[in-house]
Amino acid sequence: MTRYVVLVQRSVREALRTPEALLPTLLIPLFFLIVNVGQAARIFPSGSTPFLEGQNYAAFQLPSSLLLAASFGTAALYLVEDIEGGYFDKLRAAPIPRTAIVFGRLFAEAFKSAAIASFMVLIALPFGISIASGVLGFVLLIVITAAWAVAFSGFMQLIALKTRSAAATNSAGLIFFPLLFLTPSFVPRDLLTRPMEIAATLNPVTYIMETMRSLVLEDLNWPVIGRGFAVVALAGAAMVVLSVRSIRRYD
Repeated sequence: MTRYVVLVQRSVREALRTPEALLPTLLIPLFFLIVNVGQAARIFPSGSTPFLEGQNYAAFQLPSSLLLAASFGTAALYLVEDIEGGYFDKLRAAPIPRTAIVFGRLFAEAFKSAAIASFMVLIALPFGISIASGVLGFVLLIVITAAWAVAFSGFMQLIALKTRSAAATNSAGLIFFPLLFLTPSFVPRDLLTRPMEIAATLNPVTYIMETMRSLVLEDLNWPVIGRGFAVVALAGAAMVVLSVRSIRRYD
């Protein structure tokens, strides 16, 4: 357990040493929130739009911004730096579990995403957004955001281990944007055109977003919450297993 804690602490210190790297993680999602709300808020007034559950359109868009913030992980780029500098080889030679190398960075990414998500929600509250599911809903919202950060960072770490290239790893992160826009990000799924509805239904990110949206707009809806957590748990577990396997086969 001590080895896991030491590697988590090291990864957290890496992030704290470069606080300027955290600014895009916060500012870009807030920018998208402001732009999306500014474009569509008058189309969906809170008093006459059933899917807003009495809240404003910003509450509907908040989950998209939280997902975007959780997809700006830097763990894979720090991993590339370790590979290029030779430190990764020292870690592989050390008598530590391969899972500790993977979890060290992923847990740090989860802590960072949880802090940023909490800050974003607190910023949103004065603008008329409330968490309809209460304190438990707020906690679940932060947990699923952090869990998505772990899953997506795990994917990025896989790319880093396979390519050992910062450029390739950065480019792989762009895959999130198609995943985000092939979700019901602007309206609920039942209001999408049929082709878009099929694509959104097949997209696992849809169920994570719908869980987050449910926590913001409704009381605790456990079937929806369960689907979202099941998807993110499966994705996270798959990324961890594949990352550990890649490290064991790393040459």
